[in-house]
Amino acid sequence: MPDCIICAMPGATSPEFSLERPLPSTLAVIRAVLLTPRSFYANFSAEGPLREPIIFVLLVSAVTGALAAVVALVSNLVFGQLGAVLVTLLEALAFALLSPLAVGVVAGVYLLSINTFVGKVANFREVYRMAAYAWSAMVLAWIPVVGAFAVTYALMVLMGIGVRFVYRTSLLTAVVTALVAFVPLGMALIWLRVATAGLTAA
Repeated sequence: MPDCIICAMPGATSPEFSLERPLPSTLAVIRAVLLTPRSFYANFSAEGPLREPIIFVLLVSAVTGALAAVVALVSNLVFGQLGAVLVTLLEALAFALLSPLAVGVVAGVYLLSINTFVGKVANFREVYRMAAYAWSAMVLAWIPVVGAFAVTYALMVLMGIGVRFVYRTSLLTAVVTALVAFVPLGMALIWLRVATAGLTAA
């Protein structure tokens, strides 16, 4: 009887984004990450190229940014705040274009946490790939109220699951690793949100 509750299936591999099949592969990754994250990361190959995960992040962010812009524009029109339309569009564009850099920051912070609590078992490329596919949760970030939970789910829950199953560590170690990485990321996001709100108000 196996020692682990959810073990990697022999020969099974998790779906990944493919440039040859962009839409089907994107949907397959999002479905796998959001519905069966343990199975996804248990069968995930951390080694691999960065180009596809980066493009995946751009696609998810572009869709999320566009939907968020539509929601914000409708809200601005309803409440008569037409002056904020340009700012809304610029925020959506910046979110989409800067998302690969944001994932890189997440990967860097997680790499430090993994090296501290799990051991010298990871490199930046591996952690970036994990974070890029955890970014799947951001496809829900455009929904009011749900957005904040999507960020937390991506940066802490999905990344914590990834750390546990990719590096075969204990639940406690994975939780500590994820929490220590999430705290500075969460504080940075709060600061960024406050700064953005201040610029918008000005």
